[in-house]
Amino acid sequence: MNLSPQPSSEMPLVRTKVIVNGAAGGGRCQERATETLDALSQLSELDVTYTERPGHASELAARAYASGTRQFLSVGGDGTSYEVLNGLFPAASNGPRDVDDVPRLGILPLGTGNSFLRDFDITDQESAVAALKRGRTRRVDVVRVTHSEGVRHYMNLLTIGFVTKAGDLTNRRFKRVGEAGYMMSALIELARLKHEAYPIRVDDGPAERVPSSFLCFSNSQYTGGSLRIAPHADPTDGKVDLIRAGEMKKREFVKELFRVFEGRHVLCEKVDERRARRIEFLEPREELVMLDGEIERLTIHSLEVLPGALEIFA
Repeated sequence: MNLSPQPSSEMPLVRTKVIVNGAAGGGRCQERATETLDALSQLSELDVTYTERPGHASELAARAYASGTRQFLSVGGDGTSYEVLNGLFPAASNGPRDVDDVPRLGILPLGTGNSFLRDFDITDQESAVAALKRGRTRRVDVVRVTHSEGVRHYMNLLTIGFVTKAGDLTNRRFKRVGEAGYMMSALIELARLKHEAYPIRVDDGPAERVPSSFLCFSNSQYTGGSLRIAPHADPTDGKVDLIRAGEMKKREFVKELFRVFEGRHVLCEKVDERRARRIEFLEPREELVMLDGEIERLTIHSLEVLPGALEIFA
């Protein structure tokens, strides 16, 4: 697999399905998107649709992919790109894998989160637009989540435990505050800190049952904006990074929590960091999980990496 940037001088001149979540970023996305899309329309034929309800981005992406569209632009936050991704997959991973059949996805981060693109030094609207105009792409991995009622796909991370609970509280009460809101939620959840065992098997290894405050299965480094939860993750290596925080006293946990910004928490002997191609959940039970910033209740059976299944403009 060639993971190097594809040579190109501008966004490919093919039809691009643009899916805009106008409600993202506290409703500011729609206004901010207009001028940017006008500029990009000079480089590519844009078919722009605004979402009308939760899940609509998935429907739009699935319909466009089924009709032959292979180039997409998600405009919004992490939740918007998560919905678009789940509209493209699993259809995009079925059947023959011709190079021209791999979907290409651009992301214009106009919501409250931008975690995945930070791995490619894209931190704001301006750098995202520059990447789209350059037109270079990278093949990245996608992770398939098999659960009791079907499948989900993600490209950033899946978490269980403390990180998810803090994320849920952030979404419900502090989302407009951004990264500071996540830290506020984390401190509140600290009072309810629990260590639960999540029996798993990593690749073909033995069964593991380790009391943990949280488990992260990261395809890329960041979450919650600039929290470097998996500092050595590489979305192009065909593996997911397992980050597991074992039993700690609250004072020790707080110390490691603040080290997450620089990714130094993985130096703690009570934090396990490994890479895997497949994770099996040995005692599936319904859990609150966070997928690319979205909170759902799922009974997960397994995670599996789909190497190079998506092209990202980066």
